[in-house]
Amino acid sequence: PGLLPKWLLLVSAIATGNSIQSYLTLAYTRRVYSTSSDPAKPSPLVTSLSSRTFGTWTFLSALIRYYTAYHISDPVLYDLCLWSYIVAFAHFTSEWLIFKSARLNEGLIGPIIVSTLSIAWMVLARAEY
Repeated sequence: PGLLPKWLLLVSAIATGNSIQSYLTLAYTRRVYSTSSDPAKPSPLVTSLSSRTFGTWTFLSALIRYYTAYHISDPVLYDLCLWSYIVAFAHFTSEWLIFKSARLNEGLIGPIIVSTLSIAWMVLARAEY
């Protein structure tokens, strides 16, 4: 039924890996929520608790997207999945532009690109599913 379900599976698999990583190390979360251009200066905003919370939130989003990939024609799941990307986009851009707890760097650009592409794709392809 098209490439969108495969995309959702890929993004979910990557998110699952990121979730596990968030429980094991602060490194990835510090790359996303970095206020310094110097990688040797870790962000004081990232704690073990915030990293695990981020990992849990990311895994919950991955689960929604896994289910949607396998049930792409279910309008409720489709909407829930679309909203998960909207919430992610709003979160990451607000941390960057409003709260200033993140900089536009390699850690932040990925989630912004993935959420933007996914929102656009899901809106444009809605009638196909």
